[in-house]
Amino acid sequence: MYTVDSKGNEHNLQFTAENDWITDLGSFYSEKPSQLYIEALEPSLVIQIEKLDLIFFYENYPKFDRLFRVITENKFVALQNRLLQNISSTARERYLYFLEQYPKLSNRLPNTQISSYLGITPEFLSKIRKDLVS
Repeated sequence: MYTVDSKGNEHNLQFTAENDWITDLGSFYSEKPSQLYIEALEPSLVIQIEKLDLIFFYENYPKFDRLFRVITENKFVALQNRLLQNISSTARERYLYFLEQYPKLSNRLPNTQISSYLGITPEFLSKIRKDLVS
């Protein structure tokens, strides 16, 4: 999930891998166009649901309501942790946390997307990786 600033630069906010999901809840609930893009880099299953249908599921299937709430709470906690990492950690620490959080993705994503997610240049990411190997 990413956004593009006025200069055309991409800013990656979140990744997801197998057996996980991603959504722009703000746009979904406000029913306004999203400021975010969600791009599948590999073959993916995309599920679309109308807001009224989701509310129907919440009201009529308590297990679904609970499951969705737990998933959403976990995503919220992950985004809080990401924000804390961005404001209080070095680039190296953020990269190590990225590897911990997304172990299956580090070799499948382009350096440009990982560096955008970390808030650093691709060149600096290469330096961090080189330093970790040394």
